[in-house]
Amino acid sequence: MSTAHTLNEQLLPGQRLSREEFLRRWEALPELKNAELIDGIVYMSSPASVGHSRSDLLVHMWLGVFAAATPGCDCGSNGTWLMLESAPQPDAHLRIRPEYGGQSSTERGFGAGAPDLIAEICASSATHDFGPKLALYQRAGVREYITVSLEPAQVVWRELSGGRYQPIEASSDGTIKSRAFPGLWLDPEALLANDAARVLARLREGLNSADHAAFVEALGKHSRAD
Repeated sequence: MSTAHTLNEQLLPGQRLSREEFLRRWEALPELKNAELIDGIVYMSSPASVGHSRSDLLVHMWLGVFAAATPGCDCGSNGTWLMLESAPQPDAHLRIRPEYGGQSSTERGFGAGAPDLIAEICASSATHDFGPKLALYQRAGVREYITVSLEPAQVVWRELSGGRYQPIEASSDGTIKSRAFPGLWLDPEALLANDAARVLARLREGLNSADHAAFVEALGKHSRAD
């Protein structure tokens, strides 16, 4: 096999590729698990630290419990999305399923369009997550974008308003509440402390709220109408 042919089958950080060529090469490399195409540029993640993996697991637990309690919603981990001409691989996503009125779909086995909420754990990828990915998610219409920064420790929850992200401020007790998913409540200090019991306790308060009950009812009506 020639060197040129070998290079044409590789994925390397910084390469400029079309989305179709990126997906073709990735599908030919089954051993490769983490790669993204953002605005035509290939990005590949560094090895995950213990702090990253712990926060990642807790975010998925939090979103998974919400999705399990909210018919019409689902969540996922490290899935590739066909988003505009890019193919990002967010750490976590939560969406309203299309048959319940959600804005995303499935294409070729991948998520397509913009999930309603994306969460990224930011350590070695911070520049990437706060720069090209934030801009992509904003353009694509991801309704809410959460970044969990490990250094410095900070959670920022943004909502799309007028085509641009604006932070959602915490309430007086420190809780941040989703606008896209009523009842999805977060204690950011507990998340940063990796205190799963407190994170889930605050979430249960949201799931028991009147806002969440109304959201579930509205989703059910939308599904029956279709």
